[in-house]
Amino acid sequence: MKSYIDLIQQTFEFPTMEFHVNEDNELLFNNVPLMDIIKEHGTPLKINYLPKIGEHIENARMFFRNAIKRFNYKGTYTYCYCTKSSHFSFILEEALKHNIHLETSSSFDIPIIRELYRRGKVSKSTYILANGFKRPLYTQYLSELINEGFNAIPILDNLKEIEAYEKSTTAESVSFGIRIATDEEPNFAFYTSRLGIRYNDVNQLYKEKIESNPRFKLKMLHFFINSGIKDSAYYWSELTRFMFKYCEMQKMCPDLDSIDIGGGLPIQTSLQTGFDYQQMIDEIIENVQWICNKNNVPVPHIFTEFGSYTVGESGAVIYKVIDKKLQNDKELWYMIDGSFITQLPDSWGMNQKYIMLPINNWDNPYQKVNLGGLTCDSQDFYNSEMHSSDLYMPIIGDDETQYIGFFHTGAYQESLGGYGGIQHCLIPAPKHVLVDRDAEGRITTKVFADEQDSESMLRILGFRDESYVRSDDSDETQETISGREKADPDSAVSKSISPGTSKSAQAEELAELAESKN
Repeated sequence: MKSYIDLIQQTFEFPTMEFHVNEDNELLFNNVPLMDIIKEHGTPLKINYLPKIGEHIENARMFFRNAIKRFNYKGTYTYCYCTKSSHFSFILEEALKHNIHLETSSSFDIPIIRELYRRGKVSKSTYILANGFKRPLYTQYLSELINEGFNAIPILDNLKEIEAYEKSTTAESVSFGIRIATDEEPNFAFYTSRLGIRYNDVNQLYKEKIESNPRFKLKMLHFFINSGIKDSAYYWSELTRFMFKYCEMQKMCPDLDSIDIGGGLPIQTSLQTGFDYQQMIDEIIENVQWICNKNNVPVPHIFTEFGSYTVGESGAVIYKVIDKKLQNDKELWYMIDGSFITQLPDSWGMNQKYIMLPINNWDNPYQKVNLGGLTCDSQDFYNSEMHSSDLYMPIIGDDETQYIGFFHTGAYQESLGGYGGIQHCLIPAPKHVLVDRDAEGRITTKVFADEQDSESMLRILGFRDESYVRSDDSDETQETISGREKADPDSAVSKSISPGTSKSAQAEELAELAESKN
């Protein structure tokens, strides 16, 4: 019978730049021997291979640089990182080593910006593109940044948002962007995105609120669609419509000189050959330039806000098979020591697929299996891949241990899963290890967080809040008085408690009344 490595080699071009197998039939991820990491740290285990972040940032810059040169494009390119993809300090600090800028989506992003500034990781010239529907605290924080000279650009998401900046900004010049509401994909539940300002309202917003204010400038139009950057008729149709609107606005607003085409550059979710990034970016630059030339408008500077592309391929989750369960003649389960629902929530919530490979036993024969998680939920399983409706794993004997890795999991999973909080069935957050390389290229590891313990859950659930705990004396007194009240509902005791008295004060009054009766 063929081995697992035979199956992979006949299905894909393997090994790849990221994955190969050593002489011990064990998997290496970016030349990192994963079995060594497992032996040191155990499972379940989340890892981030930090050099991958910089590699992707520099690759994107190269793709845009090549396209700009090829088409003699006169605008510039600026790479922003979409912080909501992963807010961890080690992610942001690694990305910022590559001179990037930031995009935010929450008021709580702003204290992070300030802490990065305090650490010297960003400067006041760093672009802060502020997206999202903004509540008062968010607009307040942004106004404070602007007043202090930070290069923050609120991207207006609704018609009333600008009123907050009229009241709270004092800077001589305030730059704005406008997010335009795009149409959704044809198979979506709604016709138009709830995010952004509809096309018909953009001109009026500019005329009434920006052009009329000598301190305000419209610098950017923002474009984003949920499908991400994809070579489809839908994507090109929406981008073309957006660019014609940009040209229309630029003619009435000379300050407008930039577009933000959002994020959505895809990452690999299968070992099959990937996306042609250069071709897609070439076509974006070519189309933007063609439409501007057609309308006699200078080409805009281009911003992107890549999140998953920045961090997704840096992440991996490793599990151990802790049991084999044959539930009928055909369905074999490999039970893992973690949960897909809590630790890879996109795999459950939106049927997201990842690159899934065994870590060891590549020379063993293979069989079809289902992977089962630890929670009691019937949906806590993983049983197919991007390229196949079946899932195969090495056959293991009773004396063999099998480890399994899910790769390119670095974006959104911790925030969607509620990192460090309460998970379904109280499944703890796994240990988290950072993998890096030193100046000589040697592998280094650092524990970012140990596996979540029960004590942290007890605190979150209120079991460490002593205000919920009544003293024994108070309990006994309450029981005594309650008994007397039942015997004599009209007793002085039941009538003597002042309305609105706190529970602790009531207990004291009851105790005093009880003593006075004795």
